[in-house]
Amino acid sequence: MCHVPRPTLADIARAAEVSTATVSHALNGTGRVGDATRRRVRETATRLGYGTPGPPRTRTLGIAVTTFPGAWNYTDIAYFSRAVTAATSAAHARGYALVTLPADRAADDSWHHLAVDGMLIMDSPRGDPMVRALRARGIPLVFDGVPGDPLPGDHWVDNDHESATREVLDHLASSGARRVALQSGSGGEHYAHAVTAAYERWCADHARTPLIVPFDETDDGGNAFDALLGDPGNRVDAVYAAYDPGGRQLLAAAARHGLRVPDDLRVVCASEDPAYARTTPPVTTLTLAPEQMAHAAVAVLVALIEDDGTVPSGPVTVPAGLVVRASSEACPAQRV
Repeated sequence: MCHVPRPTLADIARAAEVSTATVSHALNGTGRVGDATRRRVRETATRLGYGTPGPPRTRTLGIAVTTFPGAWNYTDIAYFSRAVTAATSAAHARGYALVTLPADRAADDSWHHLAVDGMLIMDSPRGDPMVRALRARGIPLVFDGVPGDPLPGDHWVDNDHESATREVLDHLASSGARRVALQSGSGGEHYAHAVTAAYERWCADHARTPLIVPFDETDDGGNAFDALLGDPGNRVDAVYAAYDPGGRQLLAAAARHGLRVPDDLRVVCASEDPAYARTTPPVTTLTLAPEQMAHAAVAVLVALIEDDGTVPSGPVTVPAGLVVRASSEACPAQRV
């Protein structure tokens, strides 16, 4: 096999039509370089394969959540904090360090020169610039959740959102619910689309009209539910909230409208927050098993890096689990 030399700073400078000093500043985040020039230089470096790693040399893995642009602390969310902790444990058990990257992709494009042997990316949306840059560098990637732009040969770990969503809806229906609404996200991640599509298919199968409320993390009082809870003659009697804060939002909205949970309104929430076991009433939750997801993803990533012949041939599916509590029980008149 012939050796192909890696591009030099001079090669990048010629292709980007700047000086080698500008290239050095742009790649290292130093000096006074305009944003447009810095971006052009880094994109040129990525395209030319600058910094493409060879065999594992850092024994370091990276992890990031790239669903939403801008600065937000995803470790404040129970799912992500538990996944990061589990991924750290799984990496250490295999002799690797784990670096957790901030979510502010717009201000920090350090992935162009990030020194990792492989990357675990959670909830990657379509057009993800981190994925595009790391692919160009040849860094092994494993996704938590189906990536927004999957390519042949990609590897990911995910739940079966179709069966999990149907389990929740069937549970609510068996408890006596007749008008079941869904609170779902409007982001570009696969999870929101998969859960919404599964809900709509379930409604079609049961001849029910889909009722979807957009998730708003800032809506602490659950005001988005007012249209579905305020009219006694046209009120929903159950809601599945597909995001962590949704359960608390629903309890707040029910209290504001004078509704009893579960007698007037049954509530289920996808969440890893143990505090839902202590609310009044305790809220039924769907766990997406973040620890199992993270352990499985790290195992696949290390197998890719070390090329040990144990890489699975397709996606890895981790079962979700329904934890039934008082918020979704049948009301007394419907109990047999």
